[in-house]
Amino acid sequence: MRLRTTVTAVLLTALVAVTAVTVLVGGTLGSPGRLPWWYAAGWALFAAAAWSVRAVPARAAVALVAAGAVALCAAGLLAPPRTSDDMYRYAWDGRVQAAGVSPYADPPDSAHLARLRDRWLFPAGACHAWDLRRTPTGVCTHINRPSVHTIYPPVAEGWYLAVHALSPAGARCRPFQIAGALLALAVTGALLWICRRRGLDPQRAAWWAWCPAVALGAVNDAHVDTLGVLLTVAALGAAAGTPRGAVLRGAAAGGAIAVKLLPVLALPGALAGAAARGTDRRRPALLVLSALAVVAASYLPYVAASGAGVIGYLPGYLQQEGYDRSSVGRFALLRTVLPDSWAGPAAALAVAAAAVYVLRRGDPRRPWSGALSVYGIALLATSPAYYWYALVIAALAALDGRWEWLAVPAACTALYLEGALGGARFTGQATTFALAATVIATGSLLRARAAISTRTTSPPAPLADPGTPQQTDDRVALDRVD
Repeated sequence: MRLRTTVTAVLLTALVAVTAVTVLVGGTLGSPGRLPWWYAAGWALFAAAAWSVRAVPARAAVALVAAGAVALCAAGLLAPPRTSDDMYRYAWDGRVQAAGVSPYADPPDSAHLARLRDRWLFPAGACHAWDLRRTPTGVCTHINRPSVHTIYPPVAEGWYLAVHALSPAGARCRPFQIAGALLALAVTGALLWICRRRGLDPQRAAWWAWCPAVALGAVNDAHVDTLGVLLTVAALGAAAGTPRGAVLRGAAAGGAIAVKLLPVLALPGALAGAAARGTDRRRPALLVLSALAVVAASYLPYVAASGAGVIGYLPGYLQQEGYDRSSVGRFALLRTVLPDSWAGPAAALAVAAAAVYVLRRGDPRRPWSGALSVYGIALLATSPAYYWYALVIAALAALDGRWEWLAVPAACTALYLEGALGGARFTGQATTFALAATVIATGSLLRARAAISTRTTSPPAPLADPGTPQQTDDRVALDRVD
């Protein structure tokens, strides 16, 4: 035990060092040649440390998980964003709202907002860095897609405003990175708390806390998706055995959806067992209604200010990213076996089938398990290149114990790097996600075989005393667990 604890600490130290070097000198999207090597080293060390920590005693493991989470977040803060410029839009949207203007009203290059521009987001002079571009009006800016309206839902916009309000003048990108680090640490704390409360292995919290995608995507690049992860974990970890608990779970789920929309994929898991016989049908209804209420309430002030403009650039984004029927930019895994025009509908059907299965057969005591299945299948089917979309997979896998699903954020990271290097998009998508699907299928098969072996080798359970009342009501059993 002492040896394994020491080995884990050494591996974790090496992971922190590699993450720091990756952030400082590992390259950017403007010079991506070195990035794959540092990213590969980080993922290899993460896998080794996550495997090693399994044999560490629980108390020591919790200390290592917490210490590693803090150290990796600190490493992510060592430099400005290296591989994504989304954070600059966050800062702009926060500034616009602080000036009393709806972020959905005008794009950043609008002349109406020229008074809000500063030399940080809109530098003068040369405009040649990887995270700079010129607008059609000739303005140089760090903000991506400066000629279109913002795409982010209202809870994300409220987060941008809050970070801006708490930021000292001239702080630039650091407040958003610190906010991302605090969110990442909050997710680690929530995972450890849920593991303790539900009797799960706390060692698995390392799957989130030490994941390279967290230090780089949540902290260094400061992606707001981390706020959605925190709210999703809170929703799935909340007890829903009472009407009040169902309302709280639904409110947290609604908040997550109003951060990035994608967390709607976790709703079937939150509702797991809703259609099961003997369950209280009021609780699913309360959960859904409270989620809808939070989403509606968060949109209301922005709709009052901007009307239908709150949709923002979402339709254009979906078309640009290849999620409409006329495009074949996504769904690479399905396109290897189906005609291009069938890939989108097939992906929607696969996700819908997974959601229905989870709703009817999911374990209400483990809502994160169904959420992981639906979310993971959706990402496999759509094959996105943005690895921060898959941050939630690391958190859900930590709760559920299915390590094989970590292949999804790894695949998204590999594809993102390949895109930065100018690789073949379809070939890279298909190969990368095919490997991820193979890892997931292999892990699931090994788990199923282990479960069968355990059932066949375990002694039969003793017969119950006929005079002992038996628990037959799933609702009562769920209430006891919650």
